[in-house]
Amino acid sequence: MFIDEIKFYAKAGRGGDGVVRWRHERFIDKGGPNGGDGGKGGDVYALAVPDIHLLSKYKHQKKFESEKGCDGEGMSRHGRDGEDLIIKLPVGSIITNIESGASVSLDKEGQKELLLKGGLGGYGNENFKTSTNTTPKKATPGKEGEEGNFKVELELFADIGLIGLPNAGKSSLLNSLTNAEAKIGSYQFTTLDPNLGDFHGYTIADIPGLIEGASGGKGLGIKFLRHIKRTRMLAHLVSLEPIAESFSLKNQKELIKNYETIRKELEKFDPTLLDKKEVIVLTKVDLIDDEEKIKKIKEKFEKIKKPVFVLSLYDDEMIKKIMDGLVKLLRKE
Repeated sequence: MFIDEIKFYAKAGRGGDGVVRWRHERFIDKGGPNGGDGGKGGDVYALAVPDIHLLSKYKHQKKFESEKGCDGEGMSRHGRDGEDLIIKLPVGSIITNIESGASVSLDKEGQKELLLKGGLGGYGNENFKTSTNTTPKKATPGKEGEEGNFKVELELFADIGLIGLPNAGKSSLLNSLTNAEAKIGSYQFTTLDPNLGDFHGYTIADIPGLIEGASGGKGLGIKFLRHIKRTRMLAHLVSLEPIAESFSLKNQKELIKNYETIRKELEKFDPTLLDKKEVIVLTKVDLIDDEEKIKKIKEKFEKIKKPVFVLSLYDDEMIKKIMDGLVKLLRKE
């Protein structure tokens, strides 16, 4: 199951305590102080990694703690610092401290962000020696590490986001363009989780089928709409199935309506999504046995003033034309 949102509690390590110790030297009855300082508690970091399914690993893990610093020792030995805790999260994660409201975004692989600081170690008694107090019996405890409750929301990073109504052919196109193995089927919501594939060094995301009312929670709702926000370009797939049996004016209008339905849902969710570069892919053209009909529909969509491709997954030439077109458009950005 794909998980794109989690909450957890985290605590940085407490600092180790300073200690009271004395030098024990031959022929010296009462040596001076040599109690060492405590070690610093471990910090808590977030590290961005390229695994969109990683949040599911933390489904049942609600608490993270870094290591406590070790106490100081005699002979002025400093306690060992506690080990830092590194929480691996997918690239595209937005981490919000629920109490403070502060947030940080993991935008690239390898990005490392400090979430919580470990507590400082306490002072050993050697720090309190003065000319008037040569045998201090004072040491201080380590400080508590920072703590907080966090929310992580994943917004996928992709160069191309495949969008469209259910059964428009998004997963099939992803499989054809990349080495992905997205599940395909002839029923609504075959794809319940986003799928990613590598395409000539670019990333393509198959966004599960959207329907009218998605921005208000219908169907898969807004669960996946946010994953469109960070895509560089949208490939909007429109199935030609409605005109396969009848090339009526009503069915032709239905194709345009299907396209506009998705556009309206994007606008309701976030109007800035309409500013993204978009190409239109008319799918399942193999169901139409008349080239003139395909040409006529393509011309209707070209009036939208966006690049339009036609696609049959059984036609290698069409697939290559889409590949070349997408790469060319991405390189222009």
